[in-house]
Amino acid sequence: MATTGAVRHLTVLYDADCPLCVHIRHWLLAQRRLLPIALVPAASWEARRRFPRLDHASTLREITVVGDSGQVWTGTDAFIVCLWALVEHRPKANWLATPPAARSPGPPCSRPPRGGRPCAPKARPRPSRDRPVTTSAPSPDRLIHRD
Repeated sequence: MATTGAVRHLTVLYDADCPLCVHIRHWLLAQRRLLPIALVPAASWEARRRFPRLDHASTLREITVVGDSGQVWTGTDAFIVCLWALVEHRPKANWLATPPAARSPGPPCSRPPRGGRPCAPKARPRPSRDRPVTTSAPSPDRLIHRD
């Protein structure tokens, strides 16, 4: 059902009765977008009106994203397309969509590097006889590679 062409608009079909799906919907709405995203409850009258040929029962089982030229993505691919449509997450989406053999060693920075320096993990302090090295678990926001 996929058609070629540039994507200018996305429609995300989500399960309105699923708390996680509703949470992700709110998260998507709070993000800066590179293109418009419409969020429509799956299997709703509006979804059936917009996409009469779509299997609406399956959209309740799995996230579905529809492009303005008829492209359809489901499951993991749908999540990657959602990330691709967001300002801060497009580099990650491009990295995730690249076959593993062609990827760089780690995910890209989610923001452009500051001051022209490349993205690199912060160096850990070296042990010293004068001061012990203390380590603590990183906070969840530090688990994503950023500069």
